[in-house]
Amino acid sequence: MVQPSSYIDTLSDGPSGVAANDGTTLHGAILTRSRLAMTLGILGLTVIAVGLMCLHFGAQPIAYGEILRVFVDTISDKAIDDEVSDLTRTILLQVRLPRLLLGFLVGCSLASVGVALQALLRNPLADPYVLGVSSGAALGAAVGVLIGAGTTFLAETALPACGFAGGLSALVIIYRMAKSYERLPIHSLLLAGVILNAIFSAMIMFITSILEPNRSYGMMAWLMGTLTAPTYGGLVSLVIYLSIGLFLLFSQMRVMNVLALGEEPARSLGVDTEQAKRIIFVLTALVTGAVVSVSGMIGFIGMVVPHAVRLVIGADHRLLLPASALVGGTFLMGADTVARTLISPTEIPVGIITALAGGPFFVYLLLWRKDRLA
Repeated sequence: MVQPSSYIDTLSDGPSGVAANDGTTLHGAILTRSRLAMTLGILGLTVIAVGLMCLHFGAQPIAYGEILRVFVDTISDKAIDDEVSDLTRTILLQVRLPRLLLGFLVGCSLASVGVALQALLRNPLADPYVLGVSSGAALGAAVGVLIGAGTTFLAETALPACGFAGGLSALVIIYRMAKSYERLPIHSLLLAGVILNAIFSAMIMFITSILEPNRSYGMMAWLMGTLTAPTYGGLVSLVIYLSIGLFLLFSQMRVMNVLALGEEPARSLGVDTEQAKRIIFVLTALVTGAVVSVSGMIGFIGMVVPHAVRLVIGADHRLLLPASALVGGTFLMGADTVARTLISPTEIPVGIITALAGGPFFVYLLLWRKDRLA
């Protein structure tokens, strides 16, 4: 008898064209170590190139030579180069670089969560924003701000914890609403997400309305999605949260490969589907809560990026998950640069940019699936 783990390995390395339940192919090509290394290497170089471009553009463009000099001097701890002004150094190291790192972390996390939810639900429409997970995390963070957690010396850890609690609560509610006959119907899950989005949004608006005017304005700006330059201490706290969640989420890559085939085939291979759902739900809530607490509700990255990457490289999650994370981080870095430079010096919330890019794609997916089911 073939062991489940052995079958997962065989399936992941097997020939292309294995069909998943949603009609797509599970793998577009055989995954080899060289293909994995080459794909991730190219994406890694793309991240660096796009990152340098994002550091260059702004209300005050910074030459690439100056950027490299600042980094070399900082890393090597050399004396300050007189050719680079203190203002340029401050803009680069205290404003743009922390914001760039935050955008990359948020984009990586949202794309990774999207991959996990799409594998679990076997639906390219699954996304933490669409399912109401982001709204739940935002409500948790908003409650944290209301009770004063955002003003304490533990704010950098308290707010992500509040966001995690809110996101997990949203997933539990959605799961209970959608579960029937020991199954988790996809359409019921999406409908539950839409309903919870409306409820949570109303509750967030209520909290916003009773805050002081200054805090209320800040809450509204945060809800639209923003990547204001964080402190390096805040980035370290965020990395701790995300490292735990993403490491555990990446450990589920092989299970996601089997779940993409459907619950019945997964059960026949010895996978405890209900336990897998619970694990992935908790991990996605952890990651989403931490991200939303610092960036607000940035939508559609978790849907658009994984679907686009899947069309190019296939659906083997051992490659799809890390590739989507890199592409998601790159995409949000670019979107944030557009948001802060398009009508400079006025800044557009980055959530608006991602919504304008992801909204039409969401409609396309709905129409595409309708045509396939017709």
